[in-house]
Amino acid sequence: MAGMTSSSRPLLNRRLAEFGTTIFAEMSALAVQTGAINLGQGFPDTDGPEEVREAAVRALRDGRGNQYPPGPGIPELRTAIAAHQERWYGLSYDPGTEVLVTAGATEAVAASLLALLEPGDEVIALEPYYDSYAASIAMAGGTRVPVTLHPHEGAFRLDLDELHAAVSGRTRLLLLNTPHNPTGTVLTRAELAAIAELAVERDLLVVTDEVYEHLVFEGEHLPLACFPGMRERTVTIGSAGKTFSFTGWKVGWITAAPALVTAVRSAKQFLTYVSAGPFQYAVAEALALPDTYFTAFREDMLAKRDLLAAGLAEAGFGVFRPAGTYFVTTDIRPLGERDGFAFCRALPERAGVVAIPNAVFYDHREEGAPFVRFAFCKQTAVLEEAVKRLRAM
Repeated sequence: MAGMTSSSRPLLNRRLAEFGTTIFAEMSALAVQTGAINLGQGFPDTDGPEEVREAAVRALRDGRGNQYPPGPGIPELRTAIAAHQERWYGLSYDPGTEVLVTAGATEAVAASLLALLEPGDEVIALEPYYDSYAASIAMAGGTRVPVTLHPHEGAFRLDLDELHAAVSGRTRLLLLNTPHNPTGTVLTRAELAAIAELAVERDLLVVTDEVYEHLVFEGEHLPLACFPGMRERTVTIGSAGKTFSFTGWKVGWITAAPALVTAVRSAKQFLTYVSAGPFQYAVAEALALPDTYFTAFREDMLAKRDLLAAGLAEAGFGVFRPAGTYFVTTDIRPLGERDGFAFCRALPERAGVVAIPNAVFYDHREEGAPFVRFAFCKQTAVLEEAVKRLRAM
Protein backbone atom coordinates (compact mmCIF):
# COMPACT_ATOMS: atom_id res chain seq x y z
CA MET A 1 0.00 0.00 0.00
CA ALA A 2 1.28 3.46 -0.85
CA GLY A 3 2.83 5.27 2.09
CA MET A 4 3.45 2.05 4.07
CA THR A 5 6.61 0.04 4.71
CA SER A 6 6.82 -3.74 4.63
CA SER A 7 6.11 -3.69 8.39
CA SER A 8 2.96 -1.60 7.74
CA ARG A 9 4.32 1.27 9.78
CA PRO A 10 3.24 4.66 8.33
CA LEU A 11 6.10 6.62 6.79
CA LEU A 12 4.93 9.98 8.11
CA ASN A 13 5.43 10.42 11.86
CA ARG A 14 2.28 10.63 13.90
CA ARG A 15 2.81 14.28 14.88
CA LEU A 16 2.28 15.25 11.23
CA ALA A 17 -0.20 12.55 10.26
CA GLU A 18 -3.11 15.01 10.16
CA PHE A 19 -1.29 17.32 7.74
CA GLY A 20 -1.45 16.31 4.10
CA THR A 21 -1.37 18.46 0.99
CA THR A 22 -2.41 21.98 1.92
CA ILE A 23 -5.74 23.36 0.82
CA PHE A 24 -3.84 26.12 -0.99
CA ALA A 25 -2.13 23.59 -3.25
CA GLU A 26 -5.42 21.81 -3.92
CA MET A 27 -7.34 24.95 -4.79
CA SER A 28 -4.52 26.47 -6.87
CA ALA A 29 -4.40 23.24 -8.88
CA LEU A 30 -8.16 23.54 -9.41
CA ALA A 31 -7.66 27.09 -10.66
CA VAL A 32 -5.16 25.86 -13.25
CA GLN A 33 -7.34 22.94 -14.32
CA THR A 34 -10.45 25.06 -14.79
CA GLY A 35 -8.94 28.37 -15.86
CA ALA A 36 -10.63 29.98 -12.87
CA ILE A 37 -9.55 33.26 -11.27
CA ASN A 38 -7.51 32.35 -8.20
CA LEU A 39 -8.67 34.38 -5.21
CA GLY A 40 -7.64 31.55 -2.92
CA GLN A 41 -3.94 31.74 -2.17
CA GLY A 42 -2.77 35.09 -0.83
CA PHE A 43 -0.11 36.17 -3.28
CA PRO A 44 -0.16 39.36 -5.39
CA ASP A 45 -0.36 39.06 -9.17
CA THR A 46 1.94 42.06 -9.70
CA ASP A 47 5.48 42.68 -8.46
CA GLY A 48 6.46 45.26 -5.89
CA PRO A 49 8.35 48.53 -6.36
CA GLU A 50 10.72 48.73 -9.33
CA GLU A 51 13.47 50.32 -7.23
CA VAL A 52 13.40 47.37 -4.85
CA ARG A 53 13.68 44.88 -7.72
CA GLU A 54 16.59 46.86 -9.09
CA ALA A 55 18.27 46.74 -5.69
CA ALA A 56 18.12 42.93 -5.87
CA VAL A 57 19.58 42.94 -9.39
CA ARG A 58 22.34 45.26 -8.21
CA ALA A 59 23.19 42.95 -5.35
CA LEU A 60 23.34 39.96 -7.70
CA ARG A 61 25.61 41.76 -10.16
CA ASP A 62 27.86 43.13 -7.42
CA GLY A 63 28.30 39.67 -5.91
CA ARG A 64 26.59 40.59 -2.64
CA GLY A 65 24.72 37.70 -1.12
CA ASN A 66 25.52 35.14 -3.84
CA GLN A 67 27.31 33.08 -1.19
CA TYR A 68 26.16 32.35 2.36
CA PRO A 69 25.17 35.56 4.14
CA PRO A 70 25.77 35.80 7.90
CA GLY A 71 23.59 33.44 9.93
CA PRO A 72 21.55 36.16 11.67
CA GLY A 73 21.10 38.09 8.39
CA ILE A 74 23.21 40.76 6.68
CA PRO A 75 23.99 43.74 8.94
CA GLU A 76 22.31 46.17 6.52
CA LEU A 77 18.97 44.35 6.78
CA ARG A 78 19.12 43.87 10.54
CA THR A 79 19.83 47.58 10.92
CA ALA A 80 16.92 48.41 8.58
CA ILE A 81 14.55 46.15 10.54
CA ALA A 82 15.53 47.80 13.81
CA ALA A 83 15.06 51.24 12.22
CA HIS A 84 11.62 50.18 10.95
CA GLN A 85 10.47 49.17 14.45
CA GLU A 86 11.71 52.48 15.85
CA ARG A 87 10.22 54.53 13.01
CA TRP A 88 6.73 53.07 13.15
CA TYR A 89 6.29 52.00 16.77
CA GLY A 90 9.01 53.64 18.86
CA LEU A 91 10.43 50.21 19.72
CA SER A 92 14.21 50.18 20.08
CA TYR A 93 16.06 46.98 19.13
CA ASP A 94 19.78 46.28 18.89
CA PRO A 95 20.47 45.05 15.31
CA GLY A 96 23.31 42.88 16.58
CA THR A 97 21.51 40.97 19.32
CA GLU A 98 17.76 41.54 18.95
CA VAL A 99 17.05 40.96 15.24
CA LEU A 100 17.10 37.70 13.28
CA VAL A 101 16.39 37.31 9.54
CA THR A 102 14.42 34.19 8.54
CA ALA A 103 13.20 32.41 5.41
CA GLY A 104 9.87 34.18 5.50
CA ALA A 105 7.44 34.42 8.40
CA THR A 106 6.65 30.71 8.10
CA GLU A 107 10.16 29.77 9.17
CA ALA A 108 10.06 32.43 11.87
CA VAL A 109 6.97 30.78 13.37
CA ALA A 110 8.43 27.27 13.08
CA ALA A 111 11.83 28.19 14.51
CA SER A 112 10.24 30.11 17.39
CA LEU A 113 8.03 27.20 18.41
CA LEU A 114 10.76 24.59 17.95
CA ALA A 115 13.06 26.68 20.13
CA LEU A 116 10.66 27.69 22.89
CA LEU A 117 8.48 24.62 23.44
CA GLU A 118 9.10 21.40 25.31
CA PRO A 119 7.01 18.33 24.40
CA GLY A 120 3.65 18.59 26.08
CA ASP A 121 3.66 22.38 26.44
CA GLU A 122 0.35 23.97 25.55
CA VAL A 123 0.12 26.74 22.96
CA ILE A 124 -2.95 28.93 22.76
CA ALA A 125 -3.75 30.13 19.24
CA LEU A 126 -6.67 32.18 17.98
CA GLU A 127 -8.74 30.12 15.58
CA PRO A 128 -9.23 30.28 12.69
CA TYR A 129 -5.46 30.27 12.31
CA TYR A 130 -3.00 30.04 9.44
CA ASP A 131 -2.37 26.36 8.78
CA SER A 132 1.38 26.43 9.43
CA TYR A 133 0.73 27.28 13.08
CA ALA A 134 -0.82 23.88 13.79
CA ALA A 135 1.93 22.04 11.91
CA SER A 136 4.69 23.95 13.70
CA ILE A 137 3.17 23.28 17.13
CA ALA A 138 2.95 19.59 16.22
CA MET A 139 6.56 19.44 15.01
CA ALA A 140 7.66 20.99 18.31
CA GLY A 141 5.70 18.36 20.24
CA GLY A 142 3.38 20.96 21.71
CA THR A 143 -0.36 20.78 22.26
CA ARG A 144 -2.48 23.41 20.55
CA VAL A 145 -5.35 24.95 22.47
CA PRO A 146 -7.62 26.95 20.17
CA VAL A 147 -9.53 30.02 21.33
CA THR A 148 -12.18 30.80 18.74
CA LEU A 149 -12.87 34.24 17.30
CA HIS A 150 -16.66 34.46 17.05
CA PRO A 151 -18.63 36.50 14.50
CA HIS A 152 -20.30 39.48 16.14
CA GLU A 153 -21.87 42.51 14.47
CA GLY A 154 -20.10 42.05 11.15
CA ALA A 155 -16.67 41.14 12.50
CA PHE A 156 -14.86 38.34 14.30
CA ARG A 157 -14.03 39.18 17.92
CA LEU A 158 -11.94 37.71 20.70
CA ASP A 159 -13.73 36.64 23.90
CA LEU A 160 -11.24 37.55 26.64
CA ASP A 161 -13.03 35.33 29.16
CA GLU A 162 -12.50 32.35 26.85
CA LEU A 163 -8.84 33.27 26.52
CA HIS A 164 -8.38 33.41 30.29
CA ALA A 165 -10.20 30.09 30.72
CA ALA A 166 -7.93 28.42 28.15
CA VAL A 167 -4.77 29.10 30.18
CA SER A 168 -3.71 26.14 32.30
CA GLY A 169 -0.69 25.12 34.33
CA ARG A 170 0.74 23.59 31.12
CA THR A 171 0.39 26.73 29.00
CA ARG A 172 3.78 27.93 27.81
CA LEU A 173 3.02 30.31 24.97
CA LEU A 174 0.40 32.45 23.24
CA LEU A 175 0.57 32.48 19.44
CA LEU A 176 -1.19 35.60 18.15
CA ASN A 177 -1.81 37.04 14.70
CA THR A 178 -2.91 40.65 14.24
CA PRO A 179 -3.99 41.85 11.73
CA HIS A 180 -5.57 38.42 11.61
CA ASN A 181 -5.62 36.01 8.68
CA PRO A 182 -8.20 34.86 7.60
CA THR A 183 -10.81 36.99 9.41
CA GLY A 184 -9.28 40.46 8.90
CA THR A 185 -9.70 41.26 12.59
CA VAL A 186 -7.34 43.84 14.11
CA LEU A 187 -6.98 43.40 17.86
CA THR A 188 -7.79 46.61 19.72
CA ARG A 189 -5.65 48.44 22.24
CA ALA A 190 -7.92 47.20 25.05
CA GLU A 191 -7.71 43.60 23.87
CA LEU A 192 -3.94 43.73 23.53
CA ALA A 193 -3.60 45.33 26.98
CA ALA A 194 -5.68 42.51 28.47
CA ILE A 195 -3.56 39.90 26.67
CA ALA A 196 -0.39 41.57 27.96
CA GLU A 197 -1.70 41.56 31.53
CA LEU A 198 -2.56 37.87 31.23
CA ALA A 199 0.87 37.00 29.82
CA VAL A 200 2.65 38.82 32.63
CA GLU A 201 0.36 37.41 35.31
CA ARG A 202 0.82 33.81 34.13
CA ASP A 203 4.44 34.23 32.99
CA LEU A 204 3.72 33.26 29.38
CA LEU A 205 5.83 33.76 26.29
CA VAL A 206 4.11 35.30 23.27
CA VAL A 207 4.84 34.92 19.56
CA THR A 208 3.07 37.55 17.47
CA ASP A 209 2.69 37.24 13.70
CA GLU A 210 2.38 40.84 12.49
CA VAL A 211 3.07 40.38 8.77
CA TYR A 212 0.04 42.46 7.75
CA GLU A 213 1.11 45.40 9.95
CA HIS A 214 0.98 47.89 7.05
CA LEU A 215 -2.45 46.73 5.88
CA VAL A 216 -4.75 48.15 8.53
CA PHE A 217 -7.83 49.92 7.17
CA GLU A 218 -9.76 50.50 10.40
CA GLY A 219 -8.20 50.96 13.82
CA GLU A 220 -4.43 50.82 14.28
CA HIS A 221 -1.68 48.26 14.43
CA LEU A 222 -0.07 48.08 17.86
CA PRO A 223 2.75 45.57 18.41
CA LEU A 224 2.19 43.63 21.62
CA ALA A 225 5.84 44.31 22.52
CA CYS A 226 4.85 47.96 23.16
CA PHE A 227 2.76 47.03 26.20
CA PRO A 228 4.08 46.95 29.79
CA GLY A 229 6.00 43.80 30.62
CA MET A 230 5.94 42.46 27.05
CA ARG A 231 9.25 43.62 25.56
CA GLU A 232 11.17 40.80 27.28
CA ARG A 233 8.66 38.00 26.62
CA THR A 234 7.48 38.69 23.04
CA VAL A 235 8.84 37.42 19.72
CA THR A 236 7.54 39.76 17.01
CA ILE A 237 7.44 38.41 13.44
CA GLY A 238 7.50 40.56 10.29
CA SER A 239 7.77 39.87 6.57
CA ALA A 240 8.79 41.65 3.39
CA GLY A 241 6.50 39.49 1.26
CA LYS A 242 3.23 41.01 2.41
CA THR A 243 4.37 44.64 2.61
CA PHE A 244 6.35 44.84 -0.62
CA SER A 245 4.61 42.17 -2.76
CA PHE A 246 7.67 39.92 -3.13
CA THR A 247 6.30 36.76 -1.55
CA GLY A 248 8.69 34.56 -3.56
CA TRP A 249 11.75 36.10 -1.96
CA LYS A 250 10.87 34.59 1.43
CA VAL A 251 12.46 37.26 3.61
CA GLY A 252 11.06 37.47 7.13
CA TRP A 253 12.41 38.38 10.54
CA ILE A 254 11.94 38.39 14.26
CA THR A 255 12.65 41.12 16.78
CA ALA A 256 12.94 40.14 20.44
CA ALA A 257 15.09 40.38 23.54
CA PRO A 258 18.59 38.86 23.17
CA ALA A 259 17.82 35.64 25.04
CA LEU A 260 14.78 34.96 22.85
CA VAL A 261 16.66 35.74 19.63
CA THR A 262 19.49 33.42 20.70
CA ALA A 263 17.00 30.63 21.38
CA VAL A 264 15.19 31.04 18.06
CA ARG A 265 18.46 31.31 16.13
CA SER A 266 19.56 27.99 17.67
CA ALA A 267 16.62 26.29 15.96
CA LYS A 268 16.63 28.39 12.78
CA GLN A 269 20.27 27.58 11.97
CA PHE A 270 19.37 23.93 11.51
CA LEU A 271 16.35 24.63 9.30
CA THR A 272 17.60 26.82 6.44
CA TYR A 273 20.76 28.18 8.08
CA VAL A 274 20.54 31.20 5.74
CA SER A 275 18.50 32.19 2.69
CA ALA A 276 17.71 34.90 0.13
CA GLY A 277 21.17 36.53 0.21
CA PRO A 278 20.80 39.14 -2.57
CA PHE A 279 17.18 39.79 -1.62
CA GLN A 280 18.21 40.75 1.89
CA TYR A 281 20.03 43.78 0.49
CA ALA A 282 16.95 44.75 -1.50
CA VAL A 283 14.62 44.42 1.48
CA ALA A 284 16.95 46.63 3.52
CA GLU A 285 16.34 49.37 0.95
CA ALA A 286 12.60 48.63 0.82
CA LEU A 287 12.18 49.15 4.55
CA ALA A 288 13.60 52.66 4.16
CA LEU A 289 11.05 53.70 1.50
CA PRO A 290 9.25 56.96 2.31
CA ASP A 291 5.89 57.06 4.06
CA THR A 292 4.23 57.79 0.72
CA TYR A 293 4.92 54.19 -0.39
CA PHE A 294 3.26 52.66 2.66
CA THR A 295 0.30 55.04 2.42
CA ALA A 296 -0.25 54.35 -1.28
CA PHE A 297 0.09 50.60 -0.71
CA ARG A 298 -2.57 50.65 2.00
CA GLU A 299 -4.93 52.89 0.01
CA ASP A 300 -4.64 50.66 -3.05
CA MET A 301 -5.54 47.60 -1.00
CA LEU A 302 -8.37 49.48 0.69
CA ALA A 303 -9.92 50.28 -2.69
CA LYS A 304 -9.60 46.63 -3.69
CA ARG A 305 -11.13 45.51 -0.41
CA ASP A 306 -14.14 47.74 -1.00
CA LEU A 307 -14.50 46.57 -4.59
CA LEU A 308 -14.48 42.88 -3.71
CA ALA A 309 -16.55 43.22 -0.53
CA ALA A 310 -19.27 45.13 -2.37
CA GLY A 311 -19.27 42.63 -5.24
CA LEU A 312 -19.53 39.66 -2.89
CA ALA A 313 -22.43 41.29 -1.05
CA GLU A 314 -24.21 41.94 -4.35
CA ALA A 315 -23.65 38.28 -5.28
CA GLY A 316 -25.52 37.24 -2.14
CA PHE A 317 -22.72 36.40 0.28
CA GLY A 318 -22.72 37.53 3.87
CA VAL A 319 -19.60 39.70 4.05
CA PHE A 320 -17.32 40.41 6.99
CA ARG A 321 -15.53 43.57 5.92
CA PRO A 322 -11.92 43.15 7.11
CA ALA A 323 -10.25 45.80 9.23
CA GLY A 324 -6.88 44.56 8.00
CA THR A 325 -4.99 42.03 5.79
CA TYR A 326 -5.91 41.37 2.17
CA PHE A 327 -8.61 38.75 2.72
CA VAL A 328 -12.41 38.92 2.92
CA THR A 329 -14.26 36.24 4.88
CA THR A 330 -17.78 35.52 3.71
CA ASP A 331 -20.77 33.54 4.98
CA ILE A 332 -22.29 31.23 2.36
CA ARG A 333 -25.50 30.50 4.27
CA PRO A 334 -27.40 33.38 2.60
CA LEU A 335 -26.72 31.49 -0.66
CA GLY A 336 -28.40 28.38 0.75
CA GLU A 337 -25.04 26.67 1.34
CA ARG A 338 -23.53 25.36 4.57
CA ASP A 339 -20.46 23.32 3.60
CA GLY A 340 -17.49 25.54 2.71
CA PHE A 341 -15.41 22.63 1.41
CA ALA A 342 -18.09 21.48 -1.04
CA PHE A 343 -18.83 25.07 -2.04
CA CYS A 344 -15.19 25.92 -2.79
CA ARG A 345 -14.55 22.70 -4.69
CA ALA A 346 -17.58 23.39 -6.90
CA LEU A 347 -17.04 27.14 -7.30
CA PRO A 348 -14.38 26.97 -10.07
CA GLU A 349 -16.82 25.12 -12.34
CA ARG A 350 -19.88 27.09 -11.24
CA ALA A 351 -18.40 30.57 -11.41
CA GLY A 352 -14.81 30.40 -12.60
CA VAL A 353 -13.45 31.65 -9.26
CA VAL A 354 -11.36 29.94 -6.58
CA ALA A 355 -11.70 30.61 -2.84
CA ILE A 356 -10.58 28.87 0.35
CA PRO A 357 -12.89 27.18 2.90
CA ASN A 358 -12.17 28.67 6.32
CA ALA A 359 -12.86 25.35 8.06
CA VAL A 360 -9.27 24.29 7.26
CA PHE A 361 -8.13 26.95 9.73
CA TYR A 362 -10.19 25.54 12.63
CA ASP A 363 -9.84 22.68 15.10
CA HIS A 364 -13.58 23.11 15.65
CA ARG A 365 -14.45 22.49 12.01
CA GLU A 366 -18.16 23.06 12.58
CA GLU A 367 -17.41 26.65 13.67
CA GLY A 368 -15.81 27.44 10.32
CA ALA A 369 -18.00 25.31 8.07
CA PRO A 370 -20.09 28.13 6.49
CA PHE A 371 -17.23 30.59 5.99
CA VAL A 372 -15.16 31.10 2.83
CA ARG A 373 -12.14 33.36 2.27
CA PHE A 374 -11.34 35.43 -0.83
CA ALA A 375 -8.04 37.26 -1.43
CA PHE A 376 -8.08 40.76 -2.93
CA CYS A 377 -4.32 41.30 -3.46
CA LYS A 378 -4.93 41.15 -7.21
CA GLN A 379 -5.14 43.59 -10.09
CA THR A 380 -8.31 45.67 -10.14
CA ALA A 381 -9.35 44.25 -13.52
CA VAL A 382 -8.99 40.71 -12.17
CA LEU A 383 -11.18 41.52 -9.17
CA GLU A 384 -13.78 43.19 -11.40
CA GLU A 385 -13.96 40.08 -13.59
CA ALA A 386 -14.22 37.83 -10.52
CA VAL A 387 -17.06 39.93 -9.16
CA LYS A 388 -18.81 39.78 -12.53
CA ARG A 389 -18.57 35.98 -12.56
CA LEU A 390 -19.80 35.63 -8.98
CA ARG A 391 -22.79 37.88 -9.61
CA ALA A 392 -23.75 35.68 -12.56
CA MET A 393 -23.42 32.47 -10.54
